Amino acid sequence: MDELRLNGVLRLDKWLWYARFMKSRSKATKFCRSNRLCVNGSIFVKAHFLVKKNDVLTFSDGNNIKIIKILNLGVRRGSAPEAQALYEDLSPPIYLNKVGDKFEVTVGKREIGSGRPTKDQRRATDKLIAKDEQWQ
Repeated sequence: MDELRLNGVLRLDKWLWYARFMKSRSKATKFCRSNRLCVNGSIFVKAHFLVKKNDVLTFSDGNNIKIIKILNLGVRRGSAPEAQALYEDLSPPIYLNKVGDKFEVTVGKREIGSGRPTKDQRRATDKLIAKDEQWQ
């Protein structure tokens, strides 16, 4: 194990565990096998894939997309500040709307029970998107 770290590489599941994205190494292994993790733009299903510094990981974390750049490999699973020093978060910002004591995501939100949009509502949404795209 130490010889891999000396070569500047570490197993993907181990790094996810060190960086505290997963609570256990076995959950990290299962997550790697789930086809929801990209390394440098390619999907990897092997937990033993070797990562190195400056690799970029892309995966979903609940409703959010995480884009992580590996800064250090780490030696152990340490405290939260130690784990946060292992990566840089490149994820786009999430815009939240405070409702009472909770924060809600405001993009793409529909009223509960309103169902799918009608054809007229969809066309109105498409017009808004088209107007927005013409100004970019």
